[in-house]
Amino acid sequence: MTEFSAIVFTDLDGTLLDHQSYDFRPALPALKQLADMNIPVILASSKTAAEIAPLRKDLSLSEYPAIVENGAGVLPAGQHARTDDSDYWRIRMALSQMPPPLRQHFTGFGDMSARQVADHTGLSLTQAQQAKTRLYSEPGIWSGDDAALQAFVAALKAQNISHRYGGRYLTLSYGSTKADRMAEITAHFKAERIIALGDAPNDLEMLLAADHPILIMNPEAKPLTGLTPAQSEKIIRSTLPGPAGWNETILELLATLTNTHKKEPDQIG
Repeated sequence: MTEFSAIVFTDLDGTLLDHQSYDFRPALPALKQLADMNIPVILASSKTAAEIAPLRKDLSLSEYPAIVENGAGVLPAGQHARTDDSDYWRIRMALSQMPPPLRQHFTGFGDMSARQVADHTGLSLTQAQQAKTRLYSEPGIWSGDDAALQAFVAALKAQNISHRYGGRYLTLSYGSTKADRMAEITAHFKAERIIALGDAPNDLEMLLAADHPILIMNPEAKPLTGLTPAQSEKIIRSTLPGPAGWNETILELLATLTNTHKKEPDQIG
């Protein structure tokens, strides 16, 4: 088993990727320093395996696994998307059986054409088709009030389907989280520290499971709730959004960790 000084888990949209342009170039200095220090970077996103596989290649991270569809699945290192979409179609069947007064408020990716997904997300048509190639979960737009949402969620829970809010969408799945997958992946790595970055409530479990949780500023995301004072204090918060905030916080944290490591010999004896 290879030993690493740290391992990084990162959300994509609104975190490593700009929320509007999907550009990651502002984070390149930090990504390069992580590569130079041989620190693995694990992508952990609501995106599908079909979306993440080419992006992971562009980021030169294909040697590492990736967490897909909000933790509902894992894309193994070096592999392309899998094809078993049975979980996805079970979710779609549950939606089709929903009472119409509730169902009408949820517009999932499966209800949209690739063009509609592209128009709503800002993705290219090809990328939108990849976003619709789902295996484990269904993101969508909720247009109802809070009372209808509670009834909607309760009806899904009766079929063991859970919900999570990301930066933009309400996502339905069978319950595994990014933190669950993070634990599985770290079981195969020996790392001194776990770093996690995210920008939205669906990243919360992953952040709380890390030694160094980093919340990237995103004015569009719902606020994190239910944190204890100690948990809130532990979270590092960026002053910049998206990949600029990612770059800012990672470089600052690496500098702190490097300085701490250098001081340790002088502190012994």
